[in-house]
Amino acid sequence: QVQLVESGGGLVQPGGSLTLSCVASGRLGTIYAMGWFRQAPGKEREFVAAISWNGANQYYGDSVKGRFTISRDNGKNTVYLRMNTLRPEDTAVYYCGVYSPTLPFDRYSDSRFYDHWGQGTQVTVSS
Repeated sequence: QVQLVESGGGLVQPGGSLTLSCVASGRLGTIYAMGWFRQAPGKEREFVAAISWNGANQYYGDSVKGRFTISRDNGKNTVYLRMNTLRPEDTAVYYCGVYSPTLPFDRYSDSRFYDHWGQGTQVTVSS
């Protein structure tokens, strides 16, 4: 059993910043990539960012490049998403997921290849 718990969401004004955290626990190996996705009402789940198991490689969706940064602390089993220059269109529920450890890390933007998900944390960008 794997558990993922996201936190750090909230209400922020346009141009502001937030940092999301995702703590993983349970039956996880030591090598697993992770990603962040988001879903706004009435829209499909959208890829935000992904990071390799050792943090050496990071990938971002086009809409967040240059504004968001993904990082991880394996000693704490935690992945972070630093979000700067937030816009109203960033409003969504943000989910973290564990990428399938049996697959090469080349389909990181496809949510179907993630095995486990957290419950999500709401981010609202509004004045």
